[in-house]
Amino acid sequence: MSGLITAIVVALHVVVCVALMVSILLQSGTRGGGLAGAFGAGSSQTLFGGRGAASFLTRATTVLAVIFFVTSLTLGLQASRSGGTRESFTQQEARKRGAQRGTDAGSQPGPTAGAPAAPSPTTAPGSTGAPAGPLVQPATPPATPGGGGGTQPPTSTTK
Repeated sequence: MSGLITAIVVALHVVVCVALMVSILLQSGTRGGGLAGAFGAGSSQTLFGGRGAASFLTRATTVLAVIFFVTSLTLGLQASRSGGTRESFTQQEARKRGAQRGTDAGSQPGPTAGAPAAPSPTTAPGSTGAPAGPLVQPATPPATPGGGGGTQPPTSTTK
């Protein structure tokens, strides 16, 4: 559909939605008068007769519901036909970020043929040949406060 027809169907759909809500709320319920009682339902019976208002609102609700379903189906079909190739905003952003990461990774210098290779992990003596991982030096104990330089034996506080 063209853009003008789609805009007309959307506008009709919104107007029918509002009119359908109003017609449903104005109908009298089984226990009370609904919203019609708040707007003077007793006087509306004189205009339409004893059951005239109820049958008029029922018919209006039926017609509005049919129009609502037709416009909903029309808009749904139109969206599925034209929007099948479109991506959501989230998908577009994910594609952009993926492309940026691909170009960032491609611009970083990698090892060249003349460059020395990275050191390979060593194997532990007596192992089956599996890499042992990088060698780690033991951590030095933290210095004691006051610059004592060494560790002090624990003192007992028994009396």
